[in-house]
Amino acid sequence: MDIKTAMAALQVTQAQQAQPGAAAPDAPSSAAREFEKMYLTQMFDEMLKEVDIGSLGAGTAEEHWRYFLAEATAEQLAAQGGIGLAQQVGRALDAYDTTRKLGES
Repeated sequence: MDIKTAMAALQVTQAQQAQPGAAAPDAPSSAAREFEKMYLTQMFDEMLKEVDIGSLGAGTAEEHWRYFLAEATAEQLAAQGGIGLAQQVGRALDAYDTTRKLGES
């Protein structure tokens, strides 16, 4: 890695470091979307365990492939609006944040 690349990487890393006490404005909704995606990934992975995939050998490669398929499917479903779980989690996080702010006042 040359010096210019190293400096650019350092600047990006420093820009991405968390500032104490500062949260991204969309942190609750982002966390809710990530939670929904993770939930859907686990759900699809469990469902795919019951499907006969064919002659992939039923080994480690098949397990990895199945997980990647579940993750890709979950990501697409979440990107298209999901199943409503992100909205529910987002509302719960907003309610918690409002309650916390009222308690600090």
